[in-house]
Amino acid sequence: MKKLPTRFGLAAVATLCLSASAAGQLSDERFRFTTAEKLDATQTSAYAGSHDAIYAYVDEHFEQHLANLQRWLRQPSVSAQNDGIHEMAEMLRGDLEELGFEETAVVPTDGHPGVWGYYDAGAERTLMVYMMYDVQPVNPEDWESHPFQANVIESDLGEILMARGATNQKGPERAFLNAIESIIAVEGTLPVNLMVLAEGEEELGSPHYGQLVEQFADRLRTADGAFFPFNSQDPAGNAALSLGVKGILYIEIESTGGDWGGPRQAEIHGSYKAIVDSPALRLVQALSSLVSKDGNTILVPGYYDAVRPPTDEEQRLINAMADTWNDEGQQASLGVRQWIDGVTGRDAIMRYLYHPTLNIDGMWSGYTDEGVKTILPHRATAKVDSRLPYGLDPDSALAMIRRHLDSEGFSDITIRKLAGYPAAQTSVDAPLVQAAIGVFNKYGQTPEISPRLAGSAPFYQFTERLGLPLVFGGFGHGSGAHAPNEYMVITPKEGSGISGLREIERAYVDLLFALASQHPIT
Repeated sequence: MKKLPTRFGLAAVATLCLSASAAGQLSDERFRFTTAEKLDATQTSAYAGSHDAIYAYVDEHFEQHLANLQRWLRQPSVSAQNDGIHEMAEMLRGDLEELGFEETAVVPTDGHPGVWGYYDAGAERTLMVYMMYDVQPVNPEDWESHPFQANVIESDLGEILMARGATNQKGPERAFLNAIESIIAVEGTLPVNLMVLAEGEEELGSPHYGQLVEQFADRLRTADGAFFPFNSQDPAGNAALSLGVKGILYIEIESTGGDWGGPRQAEIHGSYKAIVDSPALRLVQALSSLVSKDGNTILVPGYYDAVRPPTDEEQRLINAMADTWNDEGQQASLGVRQWIDGVTGRDAIMRYLYHPTLNIDGMWSGYTDEGVKTILPHRATAKVDSRLPYGLDPDSALAMIRRHLDSEGFSDITIRKLAGYPAAQTSVDAPLVQAAIGVFNKYGQTPEISPRLAGSAPFYQFTERLGLPLVFGGFGHGSGAHAPNEYMVITPKEGSGISGLREIERAYVDLLFALASQHPIT
């Protein structure tokens, strides 16, 4: 497979090294850039196929396809609360059966069930499709439209579908199934065989997805690649394609009263703080020991050492990303004034993609309701996530945190691992990736290609465990994942660069045919 052509930037290679102030613990020679070349995705041949009869079917069945999305989004499937999980799993299984999948099953795990499906098209190529059918919890009072009514409403972007799961990830997943339905309706079969393996615990950190993979591992290894339907356009219509994800370690850190001090069994009157230790303050001190005073450098010995520096391919990707990276625009969309240490451009990209993190997701202790209640709590807990760049293993990270707390005198602090998995990465040269770029190029939307997302997903199950290349992407725009007013654009306003539902489904059609036409993977 030919490599993407490169082009040279004006900056000298020497200027591409991160400054010490920006790079923090990743400022050593291992992270010095050795090339100024940039990968040019416009040189990948655009997919030349056209499937007019299928596109016409997509257009003619727009209302039905929109209703399919709404049906999925109106079914709650909040994994953290086990709300609607089994109903959603059965809905997905039933939809696969209706589409013509010869094998469908709701598959038990030690947690929420998975869903398996296999469509035998008698094709030379097989695509494994990862799906997640669970969503995050909601506070309905924070939403403009009820999160499980899936209403189509007018917005500055056009008509949007507002619901929990609209863009993360039920909306794009059901749009992908709409595309499958359209191909089968017109052609009678698909251009590739499909294996679907869905989970209902992605929002919990995928603690049991490995059990699902284990049951089908031998068959999954015969696939030519893995695909995750994903809305990849920003509000301006610009497309992005990521080749991997960071890993994650998610833990609870807890301080309770014990032999070291503090109330052991229950809260006590706050006046006793004069002579009794506070577990809540001890937790704060333990957490503070993990990071620098500003909270931005991890002080756990060895935590940065295993991070793999960018390869030559990744350097070329980052160099190209720097041309379009928009610090101000991203900051505005997030409601922040500046990045840590005021970094910008390539330095910000490197910190975002190659720095591990330690982040407090939530803390609780004692009395937090209205009014006054003066107590000294006997327990304090924090939820902490650490995003792990390629090379840093979650179990190793956990062991380092444990050793650090012990060495700092916090051996009484309890750590509970709730989830964790390593990072994943795919090469831009993989035929599946090239097929996806070709489809983007067909529509004049050459994507910005990133080595990885800074977020996490259990994609190592495919890239590391099964040895499969992975692509997650597609046309379409949505926002509000994990937040109120989550949406997906269904019909963009006139003149918008965003693809609507019709265009999203057409592009998924093209991707399946493009994959079928690729040269064999070696």
